[in-house]
Amino acid sequence: MADTRAARGRLDTPRELRRPLVRRPTFRADAFGSFAEAFARYMGTARFIAWMTMVVVIWVVWNLLVPKEWRFDEFPFIFLTLALSLQASYAAPLILLAQNRQEDRDRAIAEQDRRVASQSKADMEFLARETASLRMALGEVATRDYLRSELRLLLEELDERDRHRGPIDQPSGDAGDSPRTT
Repeated sequence: MADTRAARGRLDTPRELRRPLVRRPTFRADAFGSFAEAFARYMGTARFIAWMTMVVVIWVVWNLLVPKEWRFDEFPFIFLTLALSLQASYAAPLILLAQNRQEDRDRAIAEQDRRVASQSKADMEFLARETASLRMALGEVATRDYLRSELRLLLEELDERDRHRGPIDQPSGDAGDSPRTT
């Protein structure tokens, strides 16, 4: 007995698990919400309105036209009013629950859209900065047209110098210069 008391007081010893005689029922946490959404979705259809209208019409016609001993709800149709009130009293909270769940989903989607938009904006700003830096870098790079124009200018300068030097076989008078041939 003293050993079990000592074992219970220790934190490194797991407690003995007692199992109840009757297990509590387990259910999916979202099951009722899913049912409420399905019910609200069905109540918003033309099929539901048509079925409800048929039931009410049959109810009224039955209780007006059949013999008195077969009638179950006389003219003020109190039982029909009670049934419709009961249906409405259950439908309203189910519809509100479905709307709340839809609001939660919409809020989560909006938050995700905000995150995606924020990331897209950051990506676009990054790309704009990169494009600007590439444009600046390209401004410093020699393009093909620039190189061609520079080479043309150099060729013209060489031609101009050759024209001023005179014919090719005559040295210009410098001892170190050798005649240039093309």
